[in-house]
Amino acid sequence: MPITNKTTQQLASLIITVSLTLLANSKALASDQNNAIGARAHQQAIIEQSLLLTPTPPWPPKDEFGMANTQGAGTWMRCAFHLNQAGAKVYELGHVRSNTMPSSPWAAPMQYQYPPTEGAPGAIVVWHTGTELTGTAGAQGTQMDAFGHWGFLPEKWNGKGAIPRQSAQYYGGHSQAEVKPDQNGPLHKLGIDKAVPIITSAVLLDAKNYLGKGQAMQPGEQIHAADIEAMLKAQKLDWRGILPGDVVYIYTGWGDNWNEKHYYQGGPGLSLDGAKYLANKQVALVALDNPFTDAINIGQLTGEAEPPPGSPAEMFAPVHFYNLTQAGIHNIQNAKLTQMAADKVWTSCTVILPIKVKGASGAPVNPIAIGSTHH
Repeated sequence: MPITNKTTQQLASLIITVSLTLLANSKALASDQNNAIGARAHQQAIIEQSLLLTPTPPWPPKDEFGMANTQGAGTWMRCAFHLNQAGAKVYELGHVRSNTMPSSPWAAPMQYQYPPTEGAPGAIVVWHTGTELTGTAGAQGTQMDAFGHWGFLPEKWNGKGAIPRQSAQYYGGHSQAEVKPDQNGPLHKLGIDKAVPIITSAVLLDAKNYLGKGQAMQPGEQIHAADIEAMLKAQKLDWRGILPGDVVYIYTGWGDNWNEKHYYQGGPGLSLDGAKYLANKQVALVALDNPFTDAINIGQLTGEAEPPPGSPAEMFAPVHFYNLTQAGIHNIQNAKLTQMAADKVWTSCTVILPIKVKGASGAPVNPIAIGSTHH
């Protein structure tokens, strides 16, 4: 939900409460700081308190915030736990944006134009004015999808005549007339400007090691619900699981190919049943180190290969369809997760703030995560 004076007061009260709790338990924590059981018990107590403060569905009719409605005092409490842990580090999860980074085939490539050094007669200073940008910034690089990014038609379009746009529906029961009444104008509903700050606990799942056996997962390979549960167990996170309001990061290893020409030709990704599993857990956002969130086979984008099994063709990219139009879960593509996975930072505090572009269907984002190595 949007941050207001009331939520700011809640945050201040929460910080005081957490600080007092940490102070009161400092001696106990010091005595068992090397004791994983004691640390887990402390975190479990915070989780139990946080769940009492975390809103759950259903959301109001015509909602625009989706599972981000879970954000608030409860998720901030879980986030705060990670900030004072020994060895905690900050990880920036967005790639550097440049003229040489790989480009999505579905949007105009970005190009930055850099101005020369300028100055003024009679002055001793020089300066550089803003960088000029062409291309579709919100659909390139590390990016976050707004709910208005995808809608759906009541039946398959046969490709004849104009797209029946006016019959399109969107997340929250919004109609085409409500979301985009002017085809040359911004989104009136469900744009990235409506996305609320996400400040919560995060879980990182290491699919490269679990499913890829140490190698990057391959294009078209999917991460299923059973795989998520197995990874939680393998990473000793099954005691905690995935909580309402969490962010889930999934490291497939495909992001290690970021600077390779074949990066956007396909990729591993989340399956539809995996997406439904995470929706049932009421996560706020899913981020992968892949270009599409969905699993895409090499040649699929050009019609030379079929979609992976369990991917209904009429949905084109079923995880996109499900998360953005049905579940109200934001996606981030092209997350930079290699270092955090190498450090085995399986849980963290994460802060996600997309650039506020009025009526845009997505925006660049540089998520951060703060956490420490799991032993």
